[in-house]
Amino acid sequence: MSSNLADSSQPTRPAIAWIGLGIMGSPMSENLLKAGYSVTGFTLEQDKLDRLAKAGGSAAGSIAEAVKDADVIITMVPASPQVEAIAYGPEGILENAKQGALIVDMSSITPQTSVDLAKNAKEKGIRVIDAPVSGGEAGAIEAVLSIMVGGEQADFDEALPILEALGKTIVLCGPHGSGQTVKAANQLIVAVNIQACAEAVVFLEKSGVDLQAALDVLNGGLAGSTVLTRKKDNFLNRDFKPGFRIDLHHKDMGIVTDAARNVGAALPVGAVVAQLVASLRAQGDGGLDHSALLRAVERLSGAQV
Repeated sequence: MSSNLADSSQPTRPAIAWIGLGIMGSPMSENLLKAGYSVTGFTLEQDKLDRLAKAGGSAAGSIAEAVKDADVIITMVPASPQVEAIAYGPEGILENAKQGALIVDMSSITPQTSVDLAKNAKEKGIRVIDAPVSGGEAGAIEAVLSIMVGGEQADFDEALPILEALGKTIVLCGPHGSGQTVKAANQLIVAVNIQACAEAVVFLEKSGVDLQAALDVLNGGLAGSTVLTRKKDNFLNRDFKPGFRIDLHHKDMGIVTDAARNVGAALPVGAVVAQLVASLRAQGDGGLDHSALLRAVERLSGAQV
């Protein structure tokens, strides 16, 4: 790779600004540094900025400082209000990014927020793609995320080498907002899958079966899934350290149920699981990993959790 970088015929790599260095953003930005990109980051927590600097990135003191010289601005924040907060206003991305810059919003937000951001950015000469991800913290660390993109083909093509340093399955799904729509469907499938696994775990344990053996054999057949592979140890060890928090999945279930209502799609099972996620959050478990849906099934089955 170093010989390529030294070759003057090679195009220079885009300068990247990264806004939002949380559970997902920190390892993702570090993967870009490992791939040879320069990354200037901004986030609200000083320890996360220190982590980026230690990994070889540059810490900025504000959004404006982070984005002013960037060719590509990647955002990874929790929800639509945070995307709007970092994008708009005098200190936001749109007022401070250079013309022609490309925003890659990897947050999971409402499709409409993505559509509005793209429209408002276009008036400033700034391009946007929505590129939410699936794969959780492990997928972020291992750079094997699935990335669902909405936007223009040319902008997708420009971003692709960067996205290839972050994920394994990268697909343009349609116009602005399409990535968010597919992500909403992803979160529906994941939540229902975790709930089914959680119910199976409680059923198996109450039946006196060896849980480790049962989950291994189930995961080798049609009941197997990425969810079961990734979350099996969480279930076995009751380890709910957050890879993806219930609070965020609650937000995502709101997005998918609302979007489905708008297009006239019925989500009977999804609606029930959305209520179970909301219930778990109301019981104080919002900061736990979404595999903690197991705790809700245990409570319903008479356990003191």
